[in-house]
Amino acid sequence: MKIIDKKDIRALSKEELQFFFRQHGFPSFKGDQVYQWLWQKGFHDFDLMTNLSLNHRNLLKKYFEIKHINIDLQQRSLDGTIKNAVKLFDNFIIESVLIPTSKRTTACVSSQVGCSLDCTFCATASLKRMRNLNPDEIYDQVVAMDKQSRLYHNRPLSNIVFMGMGEPLMNYNNVMVAIEKIIDSEGLAMSPKRIILSTSGVPKMIRKMADDKVRFGLAVSLHSARQEIRETIMPFAKKFKLDDLIEALEYWYAFTKKKITFEYVVWNEINDLKEDIDALVRLCKRIPSKVNIIQYNPIDNASFKEAPQSVIDSYIEALSRSKIKVTYRRSRGVDIDAACGQLANKLDKKEKTF
Repeated sequence: MKIIDKKDIRALSKEELQFFFRQHGFPSFKGDQVYQWLWQKGFHDFDLMTNLSLNHRNLLKKYFEIKHINIDLQQRSLDGTIKNAVKLFDNFIIESVLIPTSKRTTACVSSQVGCSLDCTFCATASLKRMRNLNPDEIYDQVVAMDKQSRLYHNRPLSNIVFMGMGEPLMNYNNVMVAIEKIIDSEGLAMSPKRIILSTSGVPKMIRKMADDKVRFGLAVSLHSARQEIRETIMPFAKKFKLDDLIEALEYWYAFTKKKITFEYVVWNEINDLKEDIDALVRLCKRIPSKVNIIQYNPIDNASFKEAPQSVIDSYIEALSRSKIKVTYRRSRGVDIDAACGQLANKLDKKEKTF
């Protein structure tokens, strides 16, 4: 008996699903129905696709599988933040975070197992990049957190940020496919205005996003507008120079007319001088942007210390004086290592809650 090497069905387009059914003597609209079950309804079990006959479902099971994610562990913070340890089909673990506020619930999504870059202040950077996530693995994180939002907060997911594990622009094609599924009317039908992609700064790929006419927002993990400082805390910046990044962001704005958000942590004795503040102000005057100053979240084996509030206030005053929008964001989920920069799979199995 010939053993059929099953494919992951979510690697097929709608047109390929239609063709599959025609090949087997069935009408092509059956492919449309399967596509809807997979992407609009987020189902992972052929047997639950109730508008398909038993013959159709058995045919699918013969040729295909669905390599879906599973929430292996869930932790809930005192502030309501939920961190998920997400098990992939090959048993790798990633993390995703649902962040609630009074007005919205935001899904913080991962794009890689580990990370390609080497930011010294980020726990994820200590993990070796094992592989990129597939589009369906990214998509499944969003579906799972939408369910959590409805369960715990009685409302659907309102926003998505690609600020989890990994550098999204180092997994460009898969991330773009996932976002298309998320915003597609035959997928989750979320507005692209509610999606932010955060990058550490890969100039070539920022230009490509502009050329591809993406409709979502862009954030840049900046942390210094001085090349010599930036490359000490983000060593990959020796390759991706600040000048090249600035030119790419100017290109982005020229094509999209969308302001960039600069994410910025202020550390003691690293970027706490007046010249650091002045450099950031000059950069923001050059590129239409806003600044999100983020509370630093300590990680293991790192000597970083957040600057005094007086220094943060100096940043805020200088930016505000130059008519640059600035906010100071206090972290959520710190007690469960779910805050920005803390995702590193440090989960205690004893804390398992569902």
